[in-house]
Amino acid sequence: MANILLVEDDTTFATILENFLKKKGFEVVVKYSVKSGIEALKHHTFHLILLDYRLGDGIGLDIVEALRAEDKTIPSIIMTSFNDVRTAVKAIRQGVFDYITKPVNPDELLMVVNEALQGKSAERERPALRNQPSGAANAEEGDFVEGTSAAARKLHDYIALVAPTDMSVLIRGESGTGKEYVARSIHRMSKRADKPFVSIDCGTLSKELASSELFGHVKGSFTGALNDKTGQFVEASGGTLFLDEIGNLSYDVQVKLLRALQEKVIQPVGANKTINVDVRVIAATNEDLLGSGKFREDLYHRINEFEIIVPALRDRRSDFQQFVDFFISKANAELGRQVSELSDEVMEIFGAYDWPGNLRELKNVIKRMVLLSTGSRAEVSALPEEMVFVLKNPDSATPKPSSDNPDLRLHSEAHERKLIMDVLQKAKYNKSKAAQMLNIDRKTLYNKMEKYGIE
Repeated sequence: MANILLVEDDTTFATILENFLKKKGFEVVVKYSVKSGIEALKHHTFHLILLDYRLGDGIGLDIVEALRAEDKTIPSIIMTSFNDVRTAVKAIRQGVFDYITKPVNPDELLMVVNEALQGKSAERERPALRNQPSGAANAEEGDFVEGTSAAARKLHDYIALVAPTDMSVLIRGESGTGKEYVARSIHRMSKRADKPFVSIDCGTLSKELASSELFGHVKGSFTGALNDKTGQFVEASGGTLFLDEIGNLSYDVQVKLLRALQEKVIQPVGANKTINVDVRVIAATNEDLLGSGKFREDLYHRINEFEIIVPALRDRRSDFQQFVDFFISKANAELGRQVSELSDEVMEIFGAYDWPGNLRELKNVIKRMVLLSTGSRAEVSALPEEMVFVLKNPDSATPKPSSDNPDLRLHSEAHERKLIMDVLQKAKYNKSKAAQMLNIDRKTLYNKMEKYGIE
């Protein structure tokens, strides 16, 4: 029986979720803040964490970050409003398994929870590493369609051009565009195809863990180093090492990585001797590495011998229908449904939406839609309510702020600042009274005032 940690500061909603999950056979521990959630993790073992994105004393990602600092991962699901989808998509790169939008649909929640728990019977150490021989089945390859647009042809022409070489490749693109698929395609078409492809998600590695995972360590080199460990450079010997979200590596690790690439040698943590390595490095990022000010320029030029930019889904509209058809077919097979067509209204909404989460978001929306469609035709009622409302009512997608109806939970971030200022003025700057009028606690009000620069 899986143990779930639920962190949600809306007590009524938390109770509803708790009762639903318990009826489905799960053990549930409920906490209402970041602090109490982190404390619960110290005293209990959980198989899954269900997190509200915005909490009174921080955000749900603070709990994920606390886990990461301990060098361990528990699959986490973020619950967020439709307006926070872009942030939730980025959260996936920080180790979050998936996200769902509020209001939460029970069937969708159960589906995502079961997917997160599948094959994860207990808390795991260092899950960021995936070492597969060429040709091994993997979800990333199966979730990508080449497409026939000009952007698609350019992408795959570049892959075919650079694959036979030994050049280091930097893949740039937004979250959810399929950067790992590109990296695997390069490896599969290279002279190293019969050697290992090792993938490391740098976004889930703490500063302390990164050096050990990349370069290995010797027994006794630091607290907890009970045995010698082979680093992933050695594991990938002769093959390809894929460093996803490379911009998350600390400065110290960047220095060691630069040496490994320039001299083709590594030195395990605590070791006196170096090891020769023969590895092709492919890196990926969704940010401007040089513009961030945190990434070494010499390392940037070393990993960027050849750059491939993966286009966003909104720039591949002529490929869109192929992706839709593919994901419907995949969802039908997984969920035992027979959806074969979409209503005109669904297609209109799909065409108008900008898909900030790219292929990953499209896949999730379609899987939810197929789950909620019992017949062969998917109707607009199977789409997230907020997605439909925003696109059908662009001028009224967000409730207008009003100090006469100041429940802050009814308003989006776009209008929060004005609403808070109006209510503060109405409360004569009595913060306790203003928080009460806004239907939030005082600490949340302070956090929001700081966020919006309200003195």
